[in-house]
Amino acid sequence: MDAGNWTRVEEFIFVGFSLSREQKILMFMFVLAAYILTLTGDLIIIVLVRVDVCLHTPMYYFISNLCFLGIGYTSTTLPKMLTDLLADTKSICVLCCFIQFYFFFVFGATEHLLLTVMAADRYMAICNPLRYPAVMSLDVCSRLASGCWVACSLALMVPTVGLSQLSFCGPNRINHFFCDFAPLLKLACSDTAATEIVFRIISWSVIISCVVFIAVSYIFIIFTILKIPSTTGRKKAFSTCAAHFVVVFIYFGTVIFIYLRTDTNDSYYVDKVVSVFYSVVTPLLNPIIYSLRNKEVKEALKRSLEKCRHAISDFFNLRKNIS
Repeated sequence: MDAGNWTRVEEFIFVGFSLSREQKILMFMFVLAAYILTLTGDLIIIVLVRVDVCLHTPMYYFISNLCFLGIGYTSTTLPKMLTDLLADTKSICVLCCFIQFYFFFVFGATEHLLLTVMAADRYMAICNPLRYPAVMSLDVCSRLASGCWVACSLALMVPTVGLSQLSFCGPNRINHFFCDFAPLLKLACSDTAATEIVFRIISWSVIISCVVFIAVSYIFIIFTILKIPSTTGRKKAFSTCAAHFVVVFIYFGTVIFIYLRTDTNDSYYVDKVVSVFYSVVTPLLNPIIYSLRNKEVKEALKRSLEKCRHAISDFFNLRKNIS
């Protein structure tokens, strides 16, 4: 196309899903319920880990970070998705699109690294229990979590800046419900090779290295657990890893399907369905798996509710005495 005939795009239009009015309302209700439950569950776990001394351990420190990531991860896409489900025009400014892209992938990549760190934590706790308190101190955990955040924030700046330097001259319709990389790249009318290579290198490096490290960690964990003589001990060891393994399996399974394929042509509808799963369903499963299946979290919640009940009772008794 002749550069002189380019019309610079000022905003993008999300295609979203081809649904009837009734289907959009049903999907809106589902996404809204999932979003509210995700926020509520994650906030409850974060507060419990913060206020309950029994949860001041490396595992729960990482879980609280994971919950914070879940809040950020869903909040970058779902509020806009909810608005678009009821709107006639599903537009987003170009700068807003790049910002959404950046934070969505920063939260996602940080979750990759954090799940890997959690696998290392479970490896140390089960395979080297005597060294675990010294190696996985809260200070070390804080540095590991901070490293995950900083590394991903810096790494994702490169493809984001690359995208912002591309020329978008129409059409401006993104075949998705958020600013994902491949649909956005399809709209560029300048050379995208360098930006695509950088993004592929980052995504492949992060996903493959995390999957390999987690797999190796769990191989050692399983062999160690099988050597435990007592059945009760084996069950307890498996239960501490089960929740993490389920989250890893679901999350990485969907992400690998989307971002480790080389050919994405004519697959946008499937990609959008899978994207709904890992951007809506998976974040909802995290607080459910880590709370409903976790005895320590449930006990901490009971203690906190009991403290709240006593505090409210004392408050009303004080007001009654004053009156």
